[in-house]
Amino acid sequence: MADPIVIAEDLHKSFGDTHALRGLDLRVPAGSVCGVLGPNGAGKTTAVRILATLSDPDSGHARIAGFDVTRDADKVRARIGLAGQHAAVDEKLTGRSNLRMFGRLYHLPRAQARRRADELLERFGLMDAADRPVGGYSGGMRRRLDVVASLILRPQVLFLDEPTTGLDPRSRGEIWDSIRELVADGTTVLLTTQYLDEADQLADDIAVVDHGRVVATGTPDELKATIGDRLDVEVEDPSSLQAAATVMSGLAGADPAMTAADRLSVALPGAGTRLADIVLELDRAGVSMADVSLRRPTLDEVFLRLTGREKETV
Repeated sequence: MADPIVIAEDLHKSFGDTHALRGLDLRVPAGSVCGVLGPNGAGKTTAVRILATLSDPDSGHARIAGFDVTRDADKVRARIGLAGQHAAVDEKLTGRSNLRMFGRLYHLPRAQARRRADELLERFGLMDAADRPVGGYSGGMRRRLDVVASLILRPQVLFLDEPTTGLDPRSRGEIWDSIRELVADGTTVLLTTQYLDEADQLADDIAVVDHGRVVATGTPDELKATIGDRLDVEVEDPSSLQAAATVMSGLAGADPAMTAADRLSVALPGAGTRLADIVLELDRAGVSMADVSLRRPTLDEVFLRLTGREKETV
């Protein structure tokens, strides 16, 4: 495991009576993607703003590549890129002009800014649209240009705050490909997202944030393993739901959740429960089964469990 390039220790931040961060801790190894998940208001964006030197913590410490985000803010800024929730590009300018402008804002010499703009346009598949006003770009192209603009200085760490919100599946896939390319070149990415499949696809490690704290960390598979396999039962006759729920509760030690009018789901503790034994128990209870299956949990189910939000139980 590489040494951490992003470190946050006991970060606190309040806005009046609102406590956005309540002792957040985070460590991100160099050259990896860390997915930061959490419900609205959990503190994800506040944490990113502090790590990107846009806001100071009330207490606690954070370092990027060994530099303190408060005391060494200029050195941190020289090593990071940031693409926020809303595109920062100028829609009246062309894609090429936008990137050249960002290069100059980063104090690159004019010739170097021009070369870097062309290099990025070519690499991320935007050269054909380079001389068109950004206002005519699709949502996916505009968002990709915004991400590209954050790469002008070849950052060691790139913060992406919900980069695919509102995009169609094809555009999301294009952003995902761009992120994978960056990580392959050694960039460390801290990705906040509300799309659980996005974190599952991209993240090497995940930090789940709730009420201003990190409540769980691990790889997607490690987090899924914490809640065990899922047992799904679909009944042929809704009158069998209560009998099925009783059997499932006995197996799991918890009430199943109703995921559809005729379907129940519950997490099984540990491993080793055989599907054949489950079917036999349901049959003995007189449950008319349309389908019974054991599966790994989804990241959505892990998220719901960790943040204390479960579906209706029977």
